[in-house]
Amino acid sequence: QVQLVESGGGLVLPGGSLRVSCVASGSVFRITTMGWYRQAPGVQRELVAIITSGGNTIYADSVKGRFTISRDNAKNTVYLQMNSLKPEDSAVYYCNAAVKSSSAGDDHEYWGQGTQVTVSS
Repeated sequence: QVQLVESGGGLVLPGGSLRVSCVASGSVFRITTMGWYRQAPGVQRELVAIITSGGNTIYADSVKGRFTISRDNAKNTVYLQMNSLKPEDSAVYYCNAAVKSSSAGDDHEYWGQGTQVTVSS
């Protein structure tokens, strides 16, 4: 089994910054893609950013230029640095990872429990 645990959410003023982190633990042989999604009340969960094991990134248009995703493969950790935050960025942020638990195994997708980010004055 693999567990993803997020941390770093909270309340921040508009224009402020916040960094959320996600650590994968358990039966982790190799992690391919890691990413962040978010879900606001009454809205479908949406992609925020993803990063491959090679460091290639994809961002939602709404966060380009403001958010930066990065990862530390040695620590099985993915980060999301969020700058110039807006009230519309408020949501529960979920970590997602495609994990291979053995050299011969297939990738399986896992989700964290989510961390709340609230942008408000």
